[in-house]
Amino acid sequence: MGLRNGRDVVHSEAVASRSTDSRTGNGSSPTVDAVSLAIIEQLQEDGRRPYAAIGKAVGLSEAAVRQRVQKLLDQGVMQIVAVTDPLTVGFRRQAMVGINVEGDLDPVAEALTAMAECEYVVMTAGSFDLMVEIVCEDDDHLLEVINRRIRTLPGVRSTESFVYLKLKKQTYMWGTR
Repeated sequence: MGLRNGRDVVHSEAVASRSTDSRTGNGSSPTVDAVSLAIIEQLQEDGRRPYAAIGKAVGLSEAAVRQRVQKLLDQGVMQIVAVTDPLTVGFRRQAMVGINVEGDLDPVAEALTAMAECEYVVMTAGSFDLMVEIVCEDDDHLLEVINRRIRTLPGVRSTESFVYLKLKKQTYMWGTR
């Protein structure tokens, strides 16, 4: 499989949408019990851990773990991906962009979500309405994304860019607390 925005899918089964809206189709939040949380913790330690090893750790059969993992993926509760240092795979510029919007945030957030360069799109309370992490090939690419694509979106009032000078830590090991 090829790289997509600096990340390569590790799991051969279907990976849930990159959207962080983890709602089920019926409008309710998915139910995650203690066993599913334990499975998630196992996969956060090693996304390639065999289902049999996970089953042994959480007290389920390999088949039961496989079913639960697929359900968690389908519900958008989790994704299984390889996390890379963007610099090592050809993306030389990262930035966080704070965006202020006039009116409804949703259309702007949806437009940003559709941009391949936008890795995270978060609605916030505070100085900015939206915070967006952008991963680009170089400074020219970053300028094109901000100046010609983000700032021209209807409703975007202002942007402030925070260019990353060096990536010191990037983990997703917060567990299930």
